[in-house]
Amino acid sequence: LRQMGYDFTTDEEQARIIVLNTCAIREHAEQRVLGNLGALVHVKRRHPEQIICLCGCMAQEAHVAEKVRQSFRHVDLVFGPHVLWKFPEFIHTLLTQRGRIFSNADDPGSIAEGIPVVRQGGVKAWVSIMYGCNNFCSYCIIPYARGRVRSLPLEQCAHEAQALAEAGYQEIVLTGIEISSWGQDLGDGLSLIDAVEAICRALPGHIRVRLGSLEPRTITPEFCRRAAALTNLCPHFHLSMQSGCDTVLARMNRKYNSAQYYESVKLLNEAYETPGITTDLIVGFPGETEEEFQQTLAFIRRCAFSAMHIFPYSRRTGTPAATLPGQVPKAEKEARARRAAAVAEELRAAWLERWVGETLTVLFEEEKEGLWRGHAPNYTEVFAPGEGLHNVIKEVKITGIHRDGLKGSVLE
Repeated sequence: LRQMGYDFTTDEEQARIIVLNTCAIREHAEQRVLGNLGALVHVKRRHPEQIICLCGCMAQEAHVAEKVRQSFRHVDLVFGPHVLWKFPEFIHTLLTQRGRIFSNADDPGSIAEGIPVVRQGGVKAWVSIMYGCNNFCSYCIIPYARGRVRSLPLEQCAHEAQALAEAGYQEIVLTGIEISSWGQDLGDGLSLIDAVEAICRALPGHIRVRLGSLEPRTITPEFCRRAAALTNLCPHFHLSMQSGCDTVLARMNRKYNSAQYYESVKLLNEAYETPGITTDLIVGFPGETEEEFQQTLAFIRRCAFSAMHIFPYSRRTGTPAATLPGQVPKAEKEARARRAAAVAEELRAAWLERWVGETLTVLFEEEKEGLWRGHAPNYTEVFAPGEGLHNVIKEVKITGIHRDGLKGSVLE
């Protein structure tokens, strides 16, 4: 769009093109999206030349696209993630021809390469190394909306990371819908650790590489041995958990039990001195009893996570879990989320206290209220006074706890 002469605005009245990007995971997301689209009809009436676009995972769902086609005639373009690379072509067509465009084909095809990457902030950048998911967890719509696993080829992973490092980014985050499955579709026997090694070795030693969310099956003795040998790989591992109770995990159709999950945590703690291990937790899954929830609380204490994301179960139409018996009332789900959050806060406080008096290497990102904010390799947030620290890596002596992170002084 910039190459076409456009710039960005936050003013709907000034915009020539309005893009609504969507996610399909949370309950009631569809109602909110359709509500936002409905509100834009008044803007379009005032500015009939506007192009209004709906994209993202929800746009990939056929019933949503049909609702927009029938009831939201002010929307000009609907397209799913599989054809993101066609966006400039769609805009050109709408600018030069009459009509509307709906492109949400089910066939995802392969990952389109060569899409220009533009990141704001100039500190961290993301490389999407795979799309799609084969797991079919019972609560999740993603495999239906995003298709099967498609991996970015090894050489392309390294090339994109190199290009971002050359553009000045100090940290490269490897992301995707389910990066643990990277390589499954390539047919050459490669796995995620092969991609991580190729990327780390293609970059200068001071450029950080951080992994996105991982499935516990990724953490094997071989993975830990090879990962620990990569000096620029951050010792931060986000291990997707969802529940610490085996019966709930089975209903979720997760591919591990709590013993296997804990073995992953144990392997990481053996391979690294003090790795940051974070996770996700869903509470109030259909059929979850108080006893099952108590098992989860005991399990997260045992794992001693450095941070957690906690969500009440969100019922998603079209998933097997939406029709399971024993749907937990909203008030109970929210109460359990608060109880789990209290345990997570205890674990977080112990994690932060462990670093007081230590020295951490911090990549600073922004200045906020007189302090520079950044992250240590273990993903702990660190605040420190200073000048001109944007995109600078410094050693910081930790002196205390600040907000949900640490504070310290920069060592010269």
